[in-house]
Amino acid sequence: MEEKLKVAVQKSGRLLDDSLSLLKECGIRIDNGNEQLLAPASNFPMEALFLRNSDIPQYVQDGVADIGIIGHNTVIEKQKQLDVRLMLGFSKCRLSIAVPKSTHYSGLEYLQGKRIATSYPNSLLAFLSEKGIQADIHEISGSVEIAPNIGLADAICDLVSTGSTLFKNGLEEKEVVLRSEACIVSQQNLPSEKQAILDRLVFRIQSVLAAKNNKYLLMNAPNEHINDIIQLLPGMKSPTVMPLAVPGWSSLHTVIAEQRFWEIIDQLKQCGAQGILIIPIEKMIL
Repeated sequence: MEEKLKVAVQKSGRLLDDSLSLLKECGIRIDNGNEQLLAPASNFPMEALFLRNSDIPQYVQDGVADIGIIGHNTVIEKQKQLDVRLMLGFSKCRLSIAVPKSTHYSGLEYLQGKRIATSYPNSLLAFLSEKGIQADIHEISGSVEIAPNIGLADAICDLVSTGSTLFKNGLEEKEVVLRSEACIVSQQNLPSEKQAILDRLVFRIQSVLAAKNNKYLLMNAPNEHINDIIQLLPGMKSPTVMPLAVPGWSSLHTVIAEQRFWEIIDQLKQCGAQGILIIPIEKMIL
């Protein structure tokens, strides 16, 4: 029987949706229609375990799951013996300290001796210790943002994405403790058979992520400016240049990081580029 890679994912929430979406883009289909806790992939040697997010590091460390898709903030907070294999670029957020809007916040020294409510005591303690601040950390789970309003704490330390929850509760973000995104973690000393499957999975994911961050660029340009444009567009190796039916003109094709295109669009136009097209890339094999 072929070995299967057991991947632990969050059983509910945005991280679950993004994780399953990424696996689908990698050509891996997992049917969890009946919300079972264990679901096999139909076309890849993998099965998914749907677990509570905070439990995933322990399950992976103990070998119940081979790998997990979790937030890097959870990896840091839980302090388990895990290997971070790949950062995934989605579910980005930050762990931040916030205080009531009415507070006169003078800087980190304000936190000296204050009560701070959080679900991330280890991360907060490490941050405060590095800054030379001693505070009274209150560990609570859920609804951390209401702690100042009910007199439980002077400040909170919680995950922030858009900041809307802080705003609704009359809080202002003051200090960023750490920044996070989803990642793949594995147990240490993964058996070679499982490692081979993980390598195949990482290859697929890297191809999908590379495609998301890059675009296929086409344009027409006068031949006398082709060298100038090539200097702007190094591409993966070098742009492809093909003559057009119109004398003195060529078509240039290349792959470029999307954010870089917007930096150089004016320069391309100054070099006479016309008919510029930006095309999404579905997969990109490096």
